[in-house]
Amino acid sequence: MAETLAELREELELLDGRYGHLCMFFELEKRKRRVAELEEKMAQGTFWNSPESSREIIDECSGLKRSVALCEGLRGNLDNLRIYVELLESCSPEEMGKDLADAIRLCEEIKKQMDDAELRAFLCGVRDGSNAIVSIHSGAGGTEACDWADMLLRMYIRWADLRGFQTELQDVQPGEEAGISRASFRIIGTNAYGYAKAERGVHRLVRISPFDSNRRRHTSFCSVDVIAEIEDDMEIDIRDEDLRIDTFRSSGKGGQHVNKTESAIRITHIPTGIVVVCQNERSQQKNRSAAMRTLRARIYNRMEDEKRSSMEKFYGEKGEIGWGNQIRSYVFQPYQMVKDLRTAIETSDVQGVMDGNLDIFINGWLRMGCPSTRKVLANETAAD
Repeated sequence: MAETLAELREELELLDGRYGHLCMFFELEKRKRRVAELEEKMAQGTFWNSPESSREIIDECSGLKRSVALCEGLRGNLDNLRIYVELLESCSPEEMGKDLADAIRLCEEIKKQMDDAELRAFLCGVRDGSNAIVSIHSGAGGTEACDWADMLLRMYIRWADLRGFQTELQDVQPGEEAGISRASFRIIGTNAYGYAKAERGVHRLVRISPFDSNRRRHTSFCSVDVIAEIEDDMEIDIRDEDLRIDTFRSSGKGGQHVNKTESAIRITHIPTGIVVVCQNERSQQKNRSAAMRTLRARIYNRMEDEKRSSMEKFYGEKGEIGWGNQIRSYVFQPYQMVKDLRTAIETSDVQGVMDGNLDIFINGWLRMGCPSTRKVLANETAAD
């Protein structure tokens, strides 16, 4: 953080350089021209003749306008900061006082805005803008692992709420004694997958077990899988004869509808062995639709995984949900620490993390571990 006018001037030059890279990455002028083209189409009298294509154009235009407004807002703030610096240079040290403090505060605000803009720029994967489908599975640790899976489910729902995303629970399988053995849910919002994909991997918990009368320390593991929800118009070849569809009664606490009709759906894709379950909706048709949406996403993800080299996978078929495969460790006892083993980022605010404050790890992974980020940084280095 800058404290003197000289340091503030250096910060301004660094921010100007970062802004230049950001505009190059966003292709700002190209986006402005595209916005003008789309607005011209939207002004035509025949625009609403095809509501579906009209909606696509509106969505594209809105997304482009957001990125243009982001860059232009940053440019305006940088110009204001430069004026501040120029005015302060003409003042004596005794006259600066509050004006210097205001300029430093504006500089810190711009740095935060720049960090957020750069993270959005790093979400450049083909599916990063999509909704996410998250699955949690308990692993080694028995009842402890089931309780850990339940804790992770709460943590991710809280994180999604803090981010302004919506969540939609699809399937929850209770554990034998406590917690859950597995859960599947959607995270709905722009760039939900781009952010949530950072959580794909095995998560390790160390704590004194509340289920152990001897108060011993236990280690538990759960896996988190994150896939992108794909559009309905993407061609994924799913033949009816390759599907086995089973219906059953939804699990739950009962009520006027739950447990009385076979509304839950289990779909098995025979060629790949992929199984998806949805029992959250009361309507069998809605559950079937949600299950098919998840199945399409899982098949697409399987196809993409087969294209990747084994070095790029976070964990694969050979990776057990146990020792040696975790991406993050959560230690409650004998000390309190959450550490991401991929980026070495750590924090002692365990309660904050469990309440959904995951951005420190997600943002760190996007900057240091995401393949798209490595590509961007490599291009910037080459340009320099």
